[in-house]
Amino acid sequence: MPSADQLSGPQNLGEPSRTQRRLRRDRSPEHAEPSRFLPHVQGLRAIAVLFVVLYHFWPARLPGGYVGVDIFFVISGFLITAHLMRELTATGTVRLGQFWARRARRLLPASLLVLLFCALVAMSPYLTPTSALPNEVREIIASTFYVENWFLALNSADYLGHGGEPTTVQHYWSLSLEEQFYVVWPLLMLLAAWMAMKWFRGSTRRTVLVTLGVVSVASFVFCVIFTLTNPAPAYFVTFGRMWQFGVGAAIALVPALRVQHPIVSFVLGWGGVLVLLFVAFRFDGQTPFPGYAAALPTLGAAAIIAASNTRRWWYPTRILAIRPMQFVGNISYSLYLWHWPLIVIAPSVPFWGLTIYHRVALLVLCFVLAWLTKRFVEDPVRSWRALTSRPARVTLWSSLVAMLVVAGTAGAAWAINAPAYQAGVQAIAQLRENPPPCFGAATVLDESCAGTAKADTILPAPGFAGVDRPADEQCFVQLNDARPVSCEFGSDDPEAPRVVLIGDSHAYQLLSTFQRMADAEGWHLTTFFKGACPWSTTPLSTPGAFGQACTAWREGVADQLAERDVDAVFTAAIATTPYASAGFDTAYDAAVAGYRDAWSSMTDRGIPVVTVVDNPVWETDPNKCLRTRDTASCDGPRADVLVAEDPVRAAADGQDGVTLLDFTDVYCEGETCAPVVGGANIYRDQDHLTVTFADSLAPQLTAALSDALATRR
Repeated sequence: MPSADQLSGPQNLGEPSRTQRRLRRDRSPEHAEPSRFLPHVQGLRAIAVLFVVLYHFWPARLPGGYVGVDIFFVISGFLITAHLMRELTATGTVRLGQFWARRARRLLPASLLVLLFCALVAMSPYLTPTSALPNEVREIIASTFYVENWFLALNSADYLGHGGEPTTVQHYWSLSLEEQFYVVWPLLMLLAAWMAMKWFRGSTRRTVLVTLGVVSVASFVFCVIFTLTNPAPAYFVTFGRMWQFGVGAAIALVPALRVQHPIVSFVLGWGGVLVLLFVAFRFDGQTPFPGYAAALPTLGAAAIIAASNTRRWWYPTRILAIRPMQFVGNISYSLYLWHWPLIVIAPSVPFWGLTIYHRVALLVLCFVLAWLTKRFVEDPVRSWRALTSRPARVTLWSSLVAMLVVAGTAGAAWAINAPAYQAGVQAIAQLRENPPPCFGAATVLDESCAGTAKADTILPAPGFAGVDRPADEQCFVQLNDARPVSCEFGSDDPEAPRVVLIGDSHAYQLLSTFQRMADAEGWHLTTFFKGACPWSTTPLSTPGAFGQACTAWREGVADQLAERDVDAVFTAAIATTPYASAGFDTAYDAAVAGYRDAWSSMTDRGIPVVTVVDNPVWETDPNKCLRTRDTASCDGPRADVLVAEDPVRAAADGQDGVTLLDFTDVYCEGETCAPVVGGANIYRDQDHLTVTFADSLAPQLTAALSDALATRR
């Protein structure tokens, strides 16, 4: 995350303690030692923010752009450690109140401005779907008090996998982590200075270096292990990122690491740039990150900082100092703050399209807002005499008041929209119990509904489709959880037909529908679900603990199925699942073979399997479009949203005991696919069906399973 610090290099960090002198009490610690502006570090900041912004605008083009955040961590470790060490060398201490007040004046004004904007946006049902409001408000408040990273970690948000619908403030996780660094780091350095005076004959710099080194090594080990065992929270946890600040700190504390030799500096600097470009284009959401993989961008950024020779114009230190790079570096903090909320909000703006031209225009708008914020918010408040001329506590108390105002505004957004939220919950419950006649898929699949007039109302409403999901979340295993959790529904009669519903989230999306089917038909329903882990024997290509957990879950489910008396199995899988291709010509062939192998464990016992071709997967939640545009303008090209060759279709072809359902003609007509069919809102997000729409498929699902069960009698 980009900070708003002036870029000043380390100065005289190795001077002996006799150089200490007392500061005037009305002077802030940044005056402890003279500082030197480092243009190439400012240029590195430009690279970092451009990586992040371009990644968020075009994730497929720059799939590893998220490493820009890691670059910022290294920069902050370098700058802040140099700043604190100068003060320790000059005065023997760090005036924490002044230090934290200065951080607040530099970082909070722009940050709270954007949060206030997001809170005001949350008040509008046109810009924020009502169904998303509770989470939006919670994350705005968490971001206001700089604990967003812990909120996301505790809720296991998959930042790189874009799990769920992101809020406008999800990117504040990195700001929260960096603010926590600003609290902890000076305390660590003060502790080291105290130990130096007490036990190490006043060798402050060396003791600080050893202390931060020990913390950084421990942090790196923790990061690697936690990423392997629990990758989603590992991305956000503070201690798992401290080593990246520590790498920057090492350059600040060890003069020999700041290379002046022309050739070495040239190779080091350009080598660092090439490493960053490599990871930006080669890393992606499947890379186990941060973990050991984060060492590449971290060391690449460190190499650029360490390359200090500026003799020739072709040296990276000079190229990074050109005016465009300096401009982007100057506005990097505000650019980081503004870009993500605008990306999230833009699809909901009535007059805003989704073309490449609109994206470019939005990118330009981000730069304009960033410059305006830097010019009229960041810079004036940082030097505002009403704060700088008063004790640090004035700044800190003022900051707290401003934070409470933002949190209060977010709370007001919930208070204003809470009645609509509760009404929406009740409306969905009523809709499930009493759907309109000839509704949803029935308009295509039921011959008696032919010629039905097009519905004027979309149900559930686009602003509330996000909550139209199955309720039994305890049945859905996620992330690295490998437990083969089963849930039981329907009839308790020992003679009742026993149906198993198994698969990933595209099977879980049918749970509520299957519960009603089981109750109506007198079936006993057993479920096994794991997110992003279809029922197959082919391993995922996803490395690390997640892929291993999927394999372990499948083995556990296979053991349970082998012990159960089962009459029929229904399974579904997302068509874009990444499978390992080892032993096959392609990942597609591996997927087909894996499905067939898993299904054969049932069909070889005479147990029929019913499966279904996957539904379309949209680039973004179509409800964003439906909230502000007419239905026809929200259709998507078939080639863009529907996987042409679903491996499930090929796996079912010609297999005895396997029934394939294909609802493609419900979702798509000709070359376009619609987000609404027969008045039913199909999607609750970019690829999961609403329960309301899934219920409209119940007659066909029931018929297929009834036919399958008939073969067992």
